[in-house]
Amino acid sequence: MDTLNRLEQVIAERKNTSPDSSYVAKLNAAGIEKMAQKLGEEATEAVIASLSGSREELVGEAADVIFHLLVLLQARRITLDEVITELDRREGTSGLDEKASRSE
Repeated sequence: MDTLNRLEQVIAERKNTSPDSSYVAKLNAAGIEKMAQKLGEEATEAVIASLSGSREELVGEAADVIFHLLVLLQARRITLDEVITELDRREGTSGLDEKASRSE
């Protein structure tokens, strides 16, 4: 967990720096739509790696998904702690029951 917290902090520190020197700043300058698109691309690459790639490819793509998700969450002012709190709330609840409660 410490790694994700440190990454969240680095993303927060870099989001308003120069897009010429920071990928995070470049994504922020491009806007939420671009960040969402990038997350979708990385998620698709993770799916492909899970089906036809090596273990190492999937690990790398999973890291990319997590990174881009944290960038998007930061842009929307949602903290990792908020996501963890939601996961904690769901703990002990059947995934099927939890999903059914959201679709009502």
